[in-house]
Amino acid sequence: MEYKHNLLTKRLFQKHEWQLYLFVFPTIIFFLIFHYIPMYGIVIAFRRYNITRGIGDWVGLMYFKRFFDSNMFGELLVNTVVLSFYQLLVSFPFPLILALLLNHNRRKSFGQAVQTITYAPHFISLVVLSGMLYLFTSPSSGIVNYMLNKMGHEGINFMGKAEWFRHLFVLSHVWQHTGYNAIIFLAALTAIDPSHYEAATLDGASKIQKIWYIDLPAIMPTVITMLLLQVGRMMNMDTQKALLMQTATNLATSEIIGTYVYKIGLIDTQFSYSTAINLFQTVVNLVILIIVNKVSKALANEGLW
Repeated sequence: MEYKHNLLTKRLFQKHEWQLYLFVFPTIIFFLIFHYIPMYGIVIAFRRYNITRGIGDWVGLMYFKRFFDSNMFGELLVNTVVLSFYQLLVSFPFPLILALLLNHNRRKSFGQAVQTITYAPHFISLVVLSGMLYLFTSPSSGIVNYMLNKMGHEGINFMGKAEWFRHLFVLSHVWQHTGYNAIIFLAALTAIDPSHYEAATLDGASKIQKIWYIDLPAIMPTVITMLLLQVGRMMNMDTQKALLMQTATNLATSEIIGTYVYKIGLIDTQFSYSTAINLFQTVVNLVILIIVNKVSKALANEGLW
């Protein structure tokens, strides 16, 4: 394995492989412009900033202390952490389960239909998705409340109740992205040698046993990598979706760090304060990723580094 890695490295640095560099060049430019150069703006989390006067004097950790001492800190942290863990625990297994089921499906037409149906919602914009949620859960004309009324239950204002926000947020995420996220696991499953399944069939193994003893061990590095990538951005919930689903009556659970940063940063123009809050959120993400990566290396000997 080490010999192949060294051989690949040598080939990449040969001059006649300029096509590979050209192929990667747009991606490098994209990350430089939109991810690395803007990092200079982090400095305003420690300095006064005025949109007309520019960057002012240093204030140290003043904006961080202001956020930690604010009445919103506890509520925002709890809402963000609870929603993040809820979405991770619920949404992560579904693509894996779907990929395993499709891998053992012998009817190609049925598998293609399922993939198309589950893959299509990924391309629905968040604005349209939020509109669909409002329409389907409307207390007066929504199909969900219509079915509840038919079963003898009273209608529920799902979008207006704080206790329903997390469920709608997470379940809509599962519906929208399960098919798309399953593609990576399906790609990993196609690399398994078919002779393993043939030998298991001769030994009388069931489909469940094939999944448990062949599929899962083979794709476990991919599963761990995908889990770590999701953990690394766990605190960065979809702010746009949360804002679109937010109402005056569900703020108790829908107000997360991302929506709060948007309001005080772009609406109230407190750029330094909002940058400090967002930087705090990024640091928390980094700490969680490092901890989970170390646990993964200790338990499964797999990690991002």
